[in-house]
Amino acid sequence: MEPEIPAGDGFVAIPTAVSDDPEPGDVVVFDARDIQGGGLTTHRIVDETGAGYVTRGDANPFTDQDGGEPPVTDEQIHATAWQVDGQVVTIPHLGTVSATISRWVDGVNGAATGALGVRNGVGSSGGAAVLFVLSVLWYGVETLRDRRRTTTQSRFASDESSPIDPRYLCAGFALLVVVAGAGAMIVPGGTQHYDLVSAEFDSDDPTVVRQGTTAETTYRVENDGLVPVVAYVDGGDHVQAGSERVTVGPRSATDVALAISAPDQTGYYPTAVTEQRYLRLLPSPVLDALHGVHPVVAQLAILATLGGGTYGLARVLWRRVDASPRAGGQARTERSRRRPNRR
Repeated sequence: MEPEIPAGDGFVAIPTAVSDDPEPGDVVVFDARDIQGGGLTTHRIVDETGAGYVTRGDANPFTDQDGGEPPVTDEQIHATAWQVDGQVVTIPHLGTVSATISRWVDGVNGAATGALGVRNGVGSSGGAAVLFVLSVLWYGVETLRDRRRTTTQSRFASDESSPIDPRYLCAGFALLVVVAGAGAMIVPGGTQHYDLVSAEFDSDDPTVVRQGTTAETTYRVENDGLVPVVAYVDGGDHVQAGSERVTVGPRSATDVALAISAPDQTGYYPTAVTEQRYLRLLPSPVLDALHGVHPVVAQLAILATLGGGTYGLARVLWRRVDASPRAGGQARTERSRRRPNRR
């Protein structure tokens, strides 16, 4: 995207959930099918047709569609670059820094997974999130220790240190659980893009359907976790899901029937299947209503329930530990040590 976005620089991306509909002139981040083997690409929309958007890199002499990329659909677009007075807002060297951190996280992740003997790690984004959360918790713990130590010294003029407030430890544990819950809902879900081929012949390939007919296939929803999940499956153009909502138990999988209808005219037709996944922590009517507003609203409600419940349970368990006879005896011993000798 040079010279609009210099190499190594970053830019402010606005997710499609909160941005306006894309239009010619916008710089968008989308899932490419053929450009450099497919994957996330940042190019500018130069035209809009009935089949989708026509895109092009600012430094390219021809459009992506001239090079064989199908027209870009709304389902493929993840974000739109923020522009002020027609210029993309860039952040110098952000891309270089991000790539360096990503390589470092991948290296740490690979070493950790190799040492533990597991097949897959948490990935760059997951590793970065874990490192960020642990860094925040460590910073908070150290800050609290310093403050409590300073307060203790000023009150008693001694080197004795007070324990960390259990509320912060419980909140830190709840935060880790929330991060894990968010990953369990966001990582397995998303949108899968593929090309539907309307052909003049029958085929065993579910994406190749005889023109003017409908073929049946299945979409598998897998749950590798220990908590039941609720998945909402929505088909794109030419795809109809047999069941909008399915519940999948721990360590199990469920197939959702899909009906793929090929247009009367032969050719390639981009389509997609979108899956939104939620931990089954809310009643079905409540989850249906929240999902109908927006998937992010449903996810935030579940994370709030998960975090609040974890925090409350941790506080109850902590109180029981503090109320044990041993803890009470230690508290009485400490008070007896500080009691002045009146004899």
